[in-house]
Amino acid sequence: MAKGDPGGTTRSRRAAPRSRKGATGDPELVQLLTPEGERIDSATGPDGTEYRVDFTDEEYRGLYRDLVLVRKLDAEATALQRQGELGLWASLLGQEAAQVGSGRALRPQDMAFPTYREHGVLYCRGIDPIMPLGLFRGVDQGGWDPNEFKFNMYTIVIGAQTLHATGYAMGITIDGKTGTDDGEAAIAYFGDGATSQGDVNEAFVWASVFNAPLVFFCQNNQYAISEPLERQTRVPLYQRAAGFGFPGVRVDGNDVLASYAVTRTALDNARLGQGPSLIEAYTYRMGAHTTSDDPTRYRIASEVEAWQAKDPIARVKAFLEKQQIADAGFFAEVDEQARRESVHLRERVLNMPNPEPVTMFDHVYPNGSPLLDEQRAQFSRYLESFEGSNH
Repeated sequence: MAKGDPGGTTRSRRAAPRSRKGATGDPELVQLLTPEGERIDSATGPDGTEYRVDFTDEEYRGLYRDLVLVRKLDAEATALQRQGELGLWASLLGQEAAQVGSGRALRPQDMAFPTYREHGVLYCRGIDPIMPLGLFRGVDQGGWDPNEFKFNMYTIVIGAQTLHATGYAMGITIDGKTGTDDGEAAIAYFGDGATSQGDVNEAFVWASVFNAPLVFFCQNNQYAISEPLERQTRVPLYQRAAGFGFPGVRVDGNDVLASYAVTRTALDNARLGQGPSLIEAYTYRMGAHTTSDDPTRYRIASEVEAWQAKDPIARVKAFLEKQQIADAGFFAEVDEQARRESVHLRERVLNMPNPEPVTMFDHVYPNGSPLLDEQRAQFSRYLESFEGSNH
């Protein structure tokens, strides 16, 4: 688990030199680790903020372990769905660095608002990986306690969580929890396609006007299901922030170090009362949008292969090897741990008990309600009518 200080300076609202182009010719972005595993000491954002990380060897190894475990658990969930054990699964394959980097950048008091794909952030918040699988298996409603883990429940409605996060962040300000280093901030995750939703743009307006301590974290994986990015926007997504009155930055979303540094700085600025910001994590969805999708119908194999060369796990492994921070024994041990945990996850999913139908009423209201009690009684009588019959 990485805890190092990113060393980023507090941003300025004034115009400043733009960030340089990535070493691999990608669009303008903040990058601290190239696809070849070469470390970059620091990178400058579009507003002049300098980003860097200062991790121990153990923290570097911890980030690699996170990435491998998250990918393996995600692959196991995909396999479970293919075998009929889950109704659906939204894979994060290719987006591990954006999620682990930003997830580890969160401080314990920060609140995260996910979509339905933030399995890596969920893992970094210490939530049992079995929790979202109950939702996709249909045995529960994904009911972990958001307050316990500072991680809201998965949101299926595209973009809705950005408004939830904005309201929550406004509450942080009202409660006087900003203005100090130990203040609170919120982060809202969404995809590039969600930027076309009214909810997201409304959240931008409210967060800006009320100077909410909120980081909008957009994982631009190049496709909103089957629609490519150029059908969502004519300008880079991070530049949209300027129209709403707050800063935006594009980070190499396949670079776990840069994702960490940029997110930590943005959250720290938010908690100090400097308002919202937008991070565009420029990454790629290597697999399908969900297991009901066939990406071969709308993208070509050469594009996927080009992005595989920028694999977020491969670049960290290359870095660890070049710097002699980890050896073959370490990599084998991580792979074995990932295998064990994925097997354990599978066993637990298969042993999930089917809920009694009447339990759907249990957690609708914290203190119940007369109307709900009447509905439960009616439904119970309906179920009882089948007992001993030939229905």
